[in-house]
Amino acid sequence: MSKSRLIKLAALSGVIGPLVFAFMVTGLTFAESDFMRSIGWDPFGNVLDWPSGLALGPYGWLMTITFFVCGTMMVFFAYGLKLALQEKIATILLMFAGFAMMGLIFTTDPTIRSTPKTWHGILHDSFFAVLGVMLMSGMLLLGRVFQRNEHWKSLSIYTWGTLALVVPTFWLKGLWFYLFLSAILIWNEVIAFRLSSTQ
Repeated sequence: MSKSRLIKLAALSGVIGPLVFAFMVTGLTFAESDFMRSIGWDPFGNVLDWPSGLALGPYGWLMTITFFVCGTMMVFFAYGLKLALQEKIATILLMFAGFAMMGLIFTTDPTIRSTPKTWHGILHDSFFAVLGVMLMSGMLLLGRVFQRNEHWKSLSIYTWGTLALVVPTFWLKGLWFYLFLSAILIWNEVIAFRLSSTQ
């Protein structure tokens, strides 16, 4: 397969992945709202265990599959960026973020519980932390890469601006996590659409 074709497919993966994730998380949030409330989630207050807790509900297998599929698509998208930008470090960090997202298939533990943490809950939390660190580090470096490339230059400030928003919201949790997730998904879409126009 030609390099141009791979980049186009990777861009398509970058467009579809966030849409699939948003659709599945939204759908499961409505479908499992009673269950999520039973483990302490409040959509307008305490957003404990969201969205990872969706994997604990009656349709949890769909959330688990979504983590794996969207993580895989993120890895492929990052590979397409690597080919297009001829850059390794930032795009490899994004690939690691995708692999970490795949690792979220290990089911989380409810925050409110009377039992010790499980091995799979510890793995889930660890992969989530790796996902955040790899993603934000990749975005930081990508902003610089974009700045040096005429086709991508206009997205440099946007990338750093998004990063400035997502760094605190990633760690603050609560209602802020909605903002974090929205900003990341939109950023991913914007970068994917720009990638699709590189060839």
